[in-house]
Amino acid sequence: MIKMDRQKLRSMRARALGAVLAVAAGSAAAHAESCPRKDALGTSRILAVDAASTPRVGLKSFPQTLPLADHEVVLTFDDGPWPATTPKVLAALAHQCVRATFFLIGKPASEHPELVRRIAAEGHTIGTHTWTHPSLARIKPGAAVEQIDHGISAVRAALHDGGSATPLAPFFRFPGFESTQATLDLLQSRGITVFGADLWASDWNPMTPQQELKIITDRLSVARKGIILLHDPKARTAAMLPAFLDYLRQNHYRVVHLVPAAPGAKAEAAH
Repeated sequence: MIKMDRQKLRSMRARALGAVLAVAAGSAAAHAESCPRKDALGTSRILAVDAASTPRVGLKSFPQTLPLADHEVVLTFDDGPWPATTPKVLAALAHQCVRATFFLIGKPASEHPELVRRIAAEGHTIGTHTWTHPSLARIKPGAAVEQIDHGISAVRAALHDGGSATPLAPFFRFPGFESTQATLDLLQSRGITVFGADLWASDWNPMTPQQELKIITDRLSVARKGIILLHDPKARTAAMLPAFLDYLRQNHYRVVHLVPAAPGAKAEAAH
């Protein structure tokens, strides 16, 4: 009886995993078929992220990262949306048929809800990045929780008040990667994955788009894979992005699109 129960359990797990992979593969295939450019970089696969098994990822802050193969990258953007630059970033991603993850700040999301809905409509994943981007390690614990909660509710409202059915992903990134054990525990208890990064372009520093491109490509040539952090409100990043995506294509990198694992895909990052 015990042996049979274990066999049934393994079978159920296999069927559940197969269903998730089938949905992901179907979505990826549909995305590839919809790309009008045969020579585009494209999105190679979809990776479902489960907060229960991967509550924190990114080697900048944590000992583990996502299970990426050599030459696989995840594109992430922080601090948006911003009307002057986010549309340029979206246009560059669309031109190469690439999907990314955007960690949005609640206040600008509430001020520009049409951009939030556009990000979702173009197939990107939306996570959150607090209400106004303070360091959560340098403010009072209650204020830190309020920043998290207000950011989530503001982005959710911006996403859904216009009728979008896209779920808000249970993904969160700390401003400046500055967390506390209390906030990490809080997010884990809510089933929200915390994202750090594996490499970045340092685009918060003054530089030209050409200088930024060299920084990120030099770092990627060493790392060879990973979660890449960029900032869509930065004009230099918006200007640099087409060349960077072309670099990825020419050097045979593959873009992985993140989505919440079931049942997280059916539920929002609620509190």
